[in-house]
Amino acid sequence: MRETKQILRRIVIPIVAIICAVVFIPWVMVRAWLAPLPDTIQKQVNDALDYNLDGIIVYVDQSGKPPAFYVAGWKDRENKVPADPQALFKIGSISKLYIAAATSKLINSQRLLLDDTLAKLLPELAGRIENADKITLRMLLQHRSGIPDWIKAAEFPWDKPPTDVSKVLELVFDEPSKFMPDSHYEYSNTNYLLIGKILDSTLGYNHQQYIKKEILTPLGLTHTFGSLSEVNSGDVANGYDSHYDKDVKMLDFVAPGGSMVATAQDMGIFLRALNDGSLLNKEEQAIYSSVYKYEHTGLLPGYGSIARYHKDIDTVVIQFVNTSGGNAWTISEIIYNRIIRILDRQKRS
Repeated sequence: MRETKQILRRIVIPIVAIICAVVFIPWVMVRAWLAPLPDTIQKQVNDALDYNLDGIIVYVDQSGKPPAFYVAGWKDRENKVPADPQALFKIGSISKLYIAAATSKLINSQRLLLDDTLAKLLPELAGRIENADKITLRMLLQHRSGIPDWIKAAEFPWDKPPTDVSKVLELVFDEPSKFMPDSHYEYSNTNYLLIGKILDSTLGYNHQQYIKKEILTPLGLTHTFGSLSEVNSGDVANGYDSHYDKDVKMLDFVAPGGSMVATAQDMGIFLRALNDGSLLNKEEQAIYSSVYKYEHTGLLPGYGSIARYHKDIDTVVIQFVNTSGGNAWTISEIIYNRIIRILDRQKRS
């Protein structure tokens, strides 16, 4: 009897697991994943619209070739304005790459120290954030602080985001730590909000001005901005979310580490410079490598973005999709990975 139960368990449990997977996996994702791989990136970008994406912009910078753009869908769905490769886009958490690079520069110039504590750098927060006397700048950069993520606060007003960064930070005041500092990794947008405030305090002015002076201007990036408020809204691609039937572009998220706006080309130039060593000097690069990564994704209501450098094919690929909610993010990742497969196949052929 016992052996029979064991046999049944070995057979039935896997079958149930398969049935659950078949029942609950959205078939639109399966279809996107299993579809025959097109011969060209443009065909893949066109096909992306079959999966309820409103618009898509792809920028490809292959070593030895001029940069190329691939677009499909809408910049403005209501007014039937086609997707524009030069449109500005809210890049969300990809902003963290710029902040980490700026911080590395200030650490190298010894205006900041990696082992300085949050309590030392922002003394006014010592009684409001648990373990502020143990959390270091290094831990904030590496998402090892244990500070809760403001974006997960139940009371965050997504329909009317605060325009005051301090109001965002207050969402985590007096909240218990998720874990002891440096004992664990857990991504938290609050870490980079605090780094932004640390940079402002150290510099005596807004850190986005420093990013412009030390990063954007040297690279000739004239279409990258610190926030939505700095740009003409008509230059920004509209954003659409499955939970709302209108453009959500004017929802302004001001917290450092998620506020920046850029074109795909500007972001691609920045990402290559970050990866090939032409942005940071040797000492700055060593600091950066010890604290943060060289690629990122960004997700805000109405916007999903992917920025990665693929060393094996020496190619930067940036992808913007102006749709969020539902299966949009997973579909976006599937499309991106298929584009990389096309590039890899082209390189080998």
